[in-house]
Amino acid sequence: MHVVRKLALLSVVACAGSALAAVPVRAAYPERPIELIVPWGPGGGADQLARLVSKLAEPLLGQGIPVVNVPGATGGTGMAKLLAAPADGYSAAIYIADSHVLLAGKNPRWSMNDIAPVAVMIEGPSFIFVAQNSRFKTWQDFENEAKANPGKLKIATLGFGSVDDLSIGVIERSKGLKFVQVPFSKPSERYASILGGHADALYEQAGDVASFLNNKQMRPLLIFGKQRLPAFKDTPSSYELSIPVALPQFRAIVVRAGTPADIVERLSKTLTDMAHTDEYKKFLAEQFAVPDSFKDASMAPAYVSQQLEDMKKAMAAQ
Repeated sequence: MHVVRKLALLSVVACAGSALAAVPVRAAYPERPIELIVPWGPGGGADQLARLVSKLAEPLLGQGIPVVNVPGATGGTGMAKLLAAPADGYSAAIYIADSHVLLAGKNPRWSMNDIAPVAVMIEGPSFIFVAQNSRFKTWQDFENEAKANPGKLKIATLGFGSVDDLSIGVIERSKGLKFVQVPFSKPSERYASILGGHADALYEQAGDVASFLNNKQMRPLLIFGKQRLPAFKDTPSSYELSIPVALPQFRAIVVRAGTPADIVERLSKTLTDMAHTDEYKKFLAEQFAVPDSFKDASMAPAYVSQQLEDMKKAMAAQ
């Protein structure tokens, strides 16, 4: 009887061992480099962020983070590359407001259900800039000429359907003005447009044109927001001028939806540690960003979702 019981027990143990052996054991993440997709060309704000993340996060993760630029379709080409990759945490992308706004339009190529925001890395207001030697000394000068010559003043933007387009549309409706948008997909071309006189003004973030500001080649006329910034204390805010729009430019890191929660958590923890470094804080200051821009994986999804709702409201008002 005892022999039978022992044999039965051994059989159960053997079966349990076989079942455990059949369960695949996932290697510790990450075991190979993580590709960071930038859905824009080199040199812009998204590219700058990606290269800093690569530099600061690589030693924390113990793996390389190669940056791959995949420009096109207002970020859509790069996002298509991300969504075609496995949801395993080995592909991530820089995700910015200018791509996110596509979800507010008709027939978007992806949705919030397709992505998992790992962290919001930076948030900053946008501005209307002019060349340093522009005849427009203040926003009121710019507005006055726009009233006197409807449809004559040109503003360089990323393109139609962008956050730039939505914000300028709010100005036009609230002030009864009409501008001509001149779209440039390449940041360098947008910046050169006002320096060369091909456009009268530029819609952009201060951090992206910091070198031009520091070298006294550009200056701001208007900041989109509810209040002025200390760094630009003489520049009026949009709300101050009864222009009710303040869509910030944010840059986040996302992975495909369905990526295992522990991998998302590992990436988020790494980016959190990175965000607390002096080098990253210095980067935020140089970009004229909101000091507490960073939001980890517990807050990033709600933030990105709220931005989409704000974009939809601005678009519906057009």
